[in-house]
Amino acid sequence: MASTFDLSKILKTNPVLTLRQQISYTVKLSIPGIIAQISSIIMQYIDASMAGKLGPDASAAIGLTASSTWVLGSLSNALCLGFTVQVSHATGAGNKEEAKKTFFNSILTCLAFSFLLAAVSSAISYRLPFWLGSSSAINTDASWYFFIFGLSTPLFITVYLMSGMLQCSGNMKLPAIMNALMCFMDVAFNWLFIFKLKLGVKGAAIGTAASAFVTAAGLFYYTVFKNEYLKLNSRKVMIIKLSVIKKAVRIALPVGLESTAFTGALVIVARMIAPLGSTALAANSFATTAEALCYMPGYGVQESAITLVGQSTGAKREDLTKSFSVITLLLGVSLMSLAAVVMWFACPLVFSFLTPDKAIQELSIKVLRIELFCEPFYAAAIVSSGALRGKGDTFVPGLMALFSLWVVRLGLSALLITDYELTGIWIAMTAELCFRGIILMLRLFCFKKKAGDDQ
Repeated sequence: MASTFDLSKILKTNPVLTLRQQISYTVKLSIPGIIAQISSIIMQYIDASMAGKLGPDASAAIGLTASSTWVLGSLSNALCLGFTVQVSHATGAGNKEEAKKTFFNSILTCLAFSFLLAAVSSAISYRLPFWLGSSSAINTDASWYFFIFGLSTPLFITVYLMSGMLQCSGNMKLPAIMNALMCFMDVAFNWLFIFKLKLGVKGAAIGTAASAFVTAAGLFYYTVFKNEYLKLNSRKVMIIKLSVIKKAVRIALPVGLESTAFTGALVIVARMIAPLGSTALAANSFATTAEALCYMPGYGVQESAITLVGQSTGAKREDLTKSFSVITLLLGVSLMSLAAVVMWFACPLVFSFLTPDKAIQELSIKVLRIELFCEPFYAAAIVSSGALRGKGDTFVPGLMALFSLWVVRLGLSALLITDYELTGIWIAMTAELCFRGIILMLRLFCFKKKAGDDQ
């Protein structure tokens, strides 16, 4: 297979794709995405483990702001998705010029939005730990970590956008390679800033930002100047198209609301956990980080689902849209189920790597093993969401996720935290992820959009 997946070219030479070919394309497109996603979570492991050596307060400071930094990332990803879906459809239809015009508009819009996010996050960074109900022992570190991370938003949105554009045009390999390199750079920069320059928690944020800068620069150069489908080599493609921006916002808004609801729910949960003390905060943070190693393969498959379903939609091949939805779903469920089994046995070793504190290790193991039972349903939610986004269907799935998060998860969390503390929070999470997986699968396979529907 070539380094890029262009469905329009494939269908010109072979209009009928066998099941074996479809599975082959799915696996080959998913592997780089999985590598990229695992690389991103390894960066979190690096930050958590290095900061963990500074003591539980340092780990708690990063853990406290984690849900808030996810808000920045989720909003950035949502806007990027609004453009990458359009590029995926244009690529599937064989319209390179339209893909390049969309790409140009995405750069202007996403960077402008990222500077706005950076300004807002830096302005609220001082008060954020107080809003989250933290203890005075970790307020300063938590504020600094969020302040530096927020100022880095333009770097991260560049990584998200360039990676997404390359992936939806069929090039999954380069983003995977660059994200893997970013992990190695994160180790080096974190060692430099945390320990060598003795900047502590601030050093963890600076090291991550430095690695994002190098990665963003490399991806930007290749995508803008070298990529066959996206390079801006003509002035006629560098025009502002309000119709493209408006469509991107229509696609991104429900995803952004869904992601904000998700991360907003995590902020509320963090607020619930904060009174339980540093041990509970750190255990929640470490368990969340470890669990991400299970669901990152699902997000890698989700990226291939967006590409495959998106290009199939652009090529007006309903048969391939359905089959790629099924294949990616089965692959995602299989991988995440396997990852859950491995993590069940490996989590004691994982937590001993992340923190030397025995109390934190024991509580982290306890809550994570509860949640691992829902990984197949979580996989269904992740991949179904990707397939729906590939079709441009984001509004109703976003509402479904809003209900699941704010009614099911938060409602159960409020009921269970009094008697079961952190364990109750993770039981609520497990129930909600099962519910969300079921309703999104029903949306994917039981609902058919009417012709002409945009959302």
